[in-house]
Amino acid sequence: MRFFALTLLSAAMTTTTAAASNENPDYALTVYSSAAPGSIDMQRLANYGQNLPGYALVRDRRQMFLPDGRGELRFTDVAAHMDPTTVSFSALDHPDGTRVVEQNFQFDLVDAQKLLQRYIGERVRVDQNLANGTETLTGQLLSASGGMTLKLDSGEIATLTNWSGLRFPSLPGGLITKPTLVWLLDSAKGGSQPVEVAYQTQGMTWWTDYNATLDESGGKCRLDLSSWVTLVNQSGGSYDNAQLKLVAGEVNRAPAAPAPVPQAYMRKSMVADAIQEEGFSESGLFEYHLYTLGRRTTLPDNSTKQLELFPAAVGINCKKELVFTAGPGARSYWGSPVVDQNYATMTQGEVGAYLRFENKKDNQLGLALPAGRMRVNQRSDNGSLEFIGEDVIKHTPRNETLNIKLGKSFDVVGDRKQTDFKADTNARWMEESFEISVRNRKEEAVSVVIRDYLYRWSTWEITSESSKHVKRDAQTVDFPVEIPADGEVKLRYTVRYTW
Repeated sequence: MRFFALTLLSAAMTTTTAAASNENPDYALTVYSSAAPGSIDMQRLANYGQNLPGYALVRDRRQMFLPDGRGELRFTDVAAHMDPTTVSFSALDHPDGTRVVEQNFQFDLVDAQKLLQRYIGERVRVDQNLANGTETLTGQLLSASGGMTLKLDSGEIATLTNWSGLRFPSLPGGLITKPTLVWLLDSAKGGSQPVEVAYQTQGMTWWTDYNATLDESGGKCRLDLSSWVTLVNQSGGSYDNAQLKLVAGEVNRAPAAPAPVPQAYMRKSMVADAIQEEGFSESGLFEYHLYTLGRRTTLPDNSTKQLELFPAAVGINCKKELVFTAGPGARSYWGSPVVDQNYATMTQGEVGAYLRFENKKDNQLGLALPAGRMRVNQRSDNGSLEFIGEDVIKHTPRNETLNIKLGKSFDVVGDRKQTDFKADTNARWMEESFEISVRNRKEEAVSVVIRDYLYRWSTWEITSESSKHVKRDAQTVDFPVEIPADGEVKLRYTVRYTW
């Protein structure tokens, strides 16, 4: 929505203009992100602008000279991508005696093309570089499309496709050099006093990247984990020495922008001992999590900043897990039992490699971890650090378990084949038997979880098995097995479906 200022004001009104550089603005930023982990293309970051998946609540405190009574007040250096419907104004010394009667957001910033369009029909001076110097042409600007057309003082018409400089008599009305809020203010007391302006702006977002180093020496699984926040400002405004807060969680937004989030909903939660005073501290905000930077930071427009979210956690206990899957996945909808004997009778499988660890305080963590991309490295035999895989995690509260998929095993392979099938649709039952072969071509023994999905119908019972199963959920069973070096395990089981 765009607001338009009054063209006529009462003669009794005063006009006060506050320049952005006056009295050192005190910024506080709360940045919200809706970016899916790993979804921002860093190669095209400069092209996002106000389309960045996120927004910010800006609180700007500064000393300003207010009119005595009704008058105009200009507030410059606001974000170009601000939402003017979210603006709130407060005179901190006299909040009840000061109110905004009307508001206008002026964002038609000056540039060369706009100046040319505004000066069509007017006189301008154009400088051209020649081989032996500079020539200045003066005349009436007739057109600024596809170059420039001038009617010279001699009456001749000149068409220019390039020039070295333009000179205009003045800045035409309606064009400004900075985005500006213009208020019609009614103030019970004039003079210099502190004010606070809050608004929401597009063009800002943040996300988290996790870097992990895996150590499997001594037959153990240990993980060192660090976390970095990437903060992007393309809001059309710069924020010097700002207090920074980040919100993690799914904050619902109505089609119209909501009012600034009330600070009264903040509740303090347990903060991990590892958080440093000048780093981020974590607290609760309604049903979300708030991360407050313990020092101030500067966010120039069109900039990307990286900040440590928490100090590196060292020696996290983890577990590497190899999971073999070959059959069709679990079904999301049941229409009728799948009684086709030829469905998925023989399939090649794959072995996914996972890292599992607990986000607990006694495991060097116990933090509210925002969603983000987690990259895992491991030291090779010659000591170099090598990348071994990455995954994305969801918002993960403390005391939950993370399961990171790194890739597929090279040396552990297998297949799955149907060995028997019986069905009696009149009696409403069927039985199916499988043999699953998993082969380990490593020089050491490995533990593998053979995971199978019972996809033919929702009611089932395993009637025989060569290794004991663990029911994972309503359609999934796991068979943990140990496979010796350069060895093979053959799992056989029979499942009976009834309906």
